[in-house]
Amino acid sequence: MQRAALSANQFGAPVWRSDLVSGLVVFLVALPLCLGIALASGAPVFSGLITGIIAGLVVSLLSGSHLSVSGPAAGLTVIVAAGISKLGGFENFLAAVVLAGAIQIVFGFARLGILSGFFPNSVIQGMLAAIGITIVLKQIPHALGRDSDYEGDLDFWSITDGENTLSEIWLALEALHPLAIVIAIVGIVLLVKWPALSARFSFFQNVPGPLGVVVMGLLLNFGVAALVPTWALQGSHVVSIPDVSFGFIWHSLRFPGMELFYRPEVWTTAFTLALVGSIETLLCLEATDGLDPKGRISDGNRELFAQGIGNVLCGLVGGIPMTSVIVRSSANVYAGGQTRWASFFHGLFLFLCVVLLAPVLNSIPLAALAAVLCMVGYKLASPTVFRKVFHGGIEQGIPFLVTILAIVFTNLLQGVLIGAAVAALIVLMSNLYGAIVMIREGSTYFIQFTKDVPFSNKMRLRQLLNSIPENSMLYIDGSRATFIDSDIYVMLEEFRPRAAQRKIDLQLIEVGGKKYRILNRKRRKVENVSNKTASL
Repeated sequence: MQRAALSANQFGAPVWRSDLVSGLVVFLVALPLCLGIALASGAPVFSGLITGIIAGLVVSLLSGSHLSVSGPAAGLTVIVAAGISKLGGFENFLAAVVLAGAIQIVFGFARLGILSGFFPNSVIQGMLAAIGITIVLKQIPHALGRDSDYEGDLDFWSITDGENTLSEIWLALEALHPLAIVIAIVGIVLLVKWPALSARFSFFQNVPGPLGVVVMGLLLNFGVAALVPTWALQGSHVVSIPDVSFGFIWHSLRFPGMELFYRPEVWTTAFTLALVGSIETLLCLEATDGLDPKGRISDGNRELFAQGIGNVLCGLVGGIPMTSVIVRSSANVYAGGQTRWASFFHGLFLFLCVVLLAPVLNSIPLAALAAVLCMVGYKLASPTVFRKVFHGGIEQGIPFLVTILAIVFTNLLQGVLIGAAVAALIVLMSNLYGAIVMIREGSTYFIQFTKDVPFSNKMRLRQLLNSIPENSMLYIDGSRATFIDSDIYVMLEEFRPRAAQRKIDLQLIEVGGKKYRILNRKRRKVENVSNKTASL
């Protein structure tokens, strides 16, 4: 709460305007996502709005990030749907959400926020680009007038109609809606031209581009409805939220029964939600930090604590679980958000507009929102991003591309894990050929450990040792290594008698005493070797 207080004290006029405008833009993006993800999860539609409101009004002020925005997560839809079915209803599932939040609070106190640091930058960049590509691909059907898939779906295979990302586009091409296409095209053109219009006309400086696109979509749809009613967008083609009031909100709240906390399957579902939700949150945090123009670093432990508090509240009042979400967070960055108050305003707009302006919101064409999301997706996956990554070399480029393809054709979590595995393999191969080098001068051979030597270098070392001919002099220099795996020591110990048989004079230089001792109180300890030549 101290950080929230500091932000409030620094709430100057420029930040106020930037965060308010950004909060409005994020609200426009988040509204259909909250509804769509709840619908896809098999939960009451209003539960998604509850989660979005709590994420904005509560989690934003506790968050460890200045720009991250939380809410219902597409990555949890399968787990939520399975949990509701397995536990026998939504009310029973809420107990698992409460427990998941409590587990995340424990994760925060256990300082597990450092886990995001284990994912390479190339994978994080690939994740951002993949989400950008996926957003564009997923919004093309909405822009063409096919709205059978729920907003916020990032998986290749849809759980609502059994189609995949590419087949949805094909089906949309077979059933085009002219007005949806016009609204989407005009919306994208407006967003592209908005900076130029803002520089020329003062009116455009005071209105965020996404809001202008939404208003344009509303006016076009109202105009067409008045002239040719059959051409207008309605039903599944527009935003659809419940007709709510304060009484409706009260009656829509769901409360978990205390007796459910003793069921083992509730704990299993809770731990799954906590683990997957925490990983996705930390990945989003890492990615959002990379987008932050000010280069600020988020506190992952604090974020896990905030997410835990949010999920406990969601479970207590009938919301689906939340995570930090990259689509909303990137929209916040590109809309000019400066502090966590932008996320707070988005939650405030969700609450006020859902209660007061539901009829107007239910007239917003999804094609207009598709235009907004397409621009967000393009910025995440712009050609500049690809050039920047490949400028770092093939070692960066391969995990980047693999992560993109894996996410686009599977889902976020699986894709990131595949990309991280490929990145680890590349590091392993690089270390395999770079950690040990051999130089020959006549009948004298020098094998030098140029850096740490883990067990993965066994094959390389075995090949080099077997290549040493008889009647040779062999020096093995470990002076540059700070860690030598126990398997390497075993291999050298086994080679010693073979070297004697082949009349190889073996000398070890600063090789001993470089094992990593995990039980040491210190994080890392390397024993000093007093003499240049050390025996095993």
